[in-house]
Amino acid sequence: MEALRKEKRYTYEDYYAWDDDGRWELIDGVPYAMSPAPSQAHQTILGSLFSQLYSFLEGKPCKVFVAPFDVRLNPNSYDDTVVQPDILVVFNDDKLDGKCCVGAPDMVIEILSPSTAIKDKNIKFNKYLQAGVREYWIVDPDIMEVSAYTLDSGRYYAASYAEGEAVPVHVLDGCVIDLGRVFAG
Repeated sequence: MEALRKEKRYTYEDYYAWDDDGRWELIDGVPYAMSPAPSQAHQTILGSLFSQLYSFLEGKPCKVFVAPFDVRLNPNSYDDTVVQPDILVVFNDDKLDGKCCVGAPDMVIEILSPSTAIKDKNIKFNKYLQAGVREYWIVDPDIMEVSAYTLDSGRYYAASYAEGEAVPVHVLDGCVIDLGRVFAG
């Protein structure tokens, strides 16, 4: 199936019909194989971020999801981009169809690994910007840093936070993530 995937541009309909056991992302119609299981450090960071967001959102209408959970970034045009961010926050239930998020989430977090760093920092960065993701975090476990990008007037504005600092979540008024807990492992 991998050889066939290189021959044409695919859509969400194709992606959803694939019957292999692999995990894929589809970006501009091009399939990307997902890495094998993430490292222990990746999972520890993911768990702490998810836990803090989940606790803050408990009882609120917003929802937080953890990978694997599909996001169709451009469902109203070519519908050829399906990503699986590490964490996503969705405010509007209308974007959830029971299988995936249809349209841009309000917040996305990607945790870097050697095999995904270039894609997360460049390709996905631009796709999230174009789709209108309001807040995008890139977490670098190696240097224990979070780059937080906030969308304003069609551009991302960056702020960096290091281990031990508190990061405000701009799309969630009053939510602050403790990086001391995130990088404790």
